[in-house]
Amino acid sequence: MKAITQTAFSFSHQTGKYEGKVRDVYTIDDRYIAMIATDRISAFDVILPKGIPYKGQVLNQIASMFLDATADIVQNWKIASPDPMVTVGYKCQGLPIEMIVRGYLTGSSWRAYKNGAREICGVPIPDGMREHQKFEHPIITPTTKAEIGTHDEDISKEEIIRRGLVSAEDYAKLEDYALRLFQRGTEMAAQRGLILVDTKYEFGKRDGELYLIDEIHTPDSSRYFYADGYEERFAKGEPQRQLSKEFVREWLMANGFSGQAGQQVPEMTDEIVGSISDRYIELFEHITGKKFEPAEYGEDPYARIEANINNTLARLV
Repeated sequence: MKAITQTAFSFSHQTGKYEGKVRDVYTIDDRYIAMIATDRISAFDVILPKGIPYKGQVLNQIASMFLDATADIVQNWKIASPDPMVTVGYKCQGLPIEMIVRGYLTGSSWRAYKNGAREICGVPIPDGMREHQKFEHPIITPTTKAEIGTHDEDISKEEIIRRGLVSAEDYAKLEDYALRLFQRGTEMAAQRGLILVDTKYEFGKRDGELYLIDEIHTPDSSRYFYADGYEERFAKGEPQRQLSKEFVREWLMANGFSGQAGQQVPEMTDEIVGSISDRYIELFEHITGKKFEPAEYGEDPYARIEANINNTLARLV
């Protein structure tokens, strides 16, 4: 079965199209967007040469579930999810920062700490912490929102406000929303025997009001640990069992690719592609607690996607 890696639709009232690393976003009447989660996969800010069957469906359906489950905390962009790979919602003007919430000292924060840093994005980190240790309280370490092909950069709350990227009033709201979303995600993960380790949230504005946008709590934007065995592994200093797309990065690094200039992406054989697809389905079932029901690709999955989007747009425009 072939992955869906490119789309080229032309919808009624379409006023724009944007291709991200993973998503194709169609703007409709300058008021709505149809966001298609393709099967493209990226790592180290590089789009890999082959898509992963069902990955788009996995990401879209996880994000859709969490958007619905957190709408009481902050309004979000979603209107409907008319297709397994599609969400239709309000067009918002994205803010130029991402709110990274960390509950544990792991990943890039651990690497910085191990190299002597005791402050991340202006947030002080106490001495004597160990890898994968839980923070007393979750911390927020924002980044700038980078263009494709460039890296996000750490930035402090003070610098965000000083540079006018976000007003002090709006930033206070973003902090509150991000921490409450993380708490909800933590509670939902715990019900599935998981630990929400860290994640990112993106926000935008519509008619002067803040909205949660993009995906939320997916394995592409979040890191999960299995709760079972966490304490024992931490006590022994052993690696934690993770539920994220870290396994893709690990495979790339084991084959000599980490996004550096001059490096070649290793060959993505059918076996590798199939194993990554299987892992994404496994992630879906662990995170949602539901059996994955693969969408019918049929002879022309593009016709299915287009028809489902058109049916929703007909009610909006």
